[in-house]
Amino acid sequence: MQFDPMRPIWLQVMGEIETDIVTGVRGPGEKLPGGRELAVSYGINPNTAARVYQELEKAGLCETRRGMGTFVTGNAERIAALREELARKAVNDFLKKVGSLGVSREDAARMILEEEE
Repeated sequence: MQFDPMRPIWLQVMGEIETDIVTGVRGPGEKLPGGRELAVSYGINPNTAARVYQELEKAGLCETRRGMGTFVTGNAERIAALREELARKAVNDFLKKVGSLGVSREDAARMILEEEE
């Protein structure tokens, strides 16, 4: 993974795991790699990996089971809410970008519909 130096690394790793969860790459109830394994796979500090899991747990996207590890939440409603949240952010980012080009929301919507065909 290529990190953006303008954003905290833990947020970037967390975002990638969130995307994996909503796209089904990491399924509900699936065991996540241990903290050290996560740190090695992303080339990050183990404390950063621990923070990723702490924040994912705060967000209700994973749970730590004592002595067993960390698992993706089985809460389908929470996963669906995250999918909606990420999609809305992507739409807002898109609208800001096309807006900066002088394209109206209506024209942007029309362009999207044309692309689907």
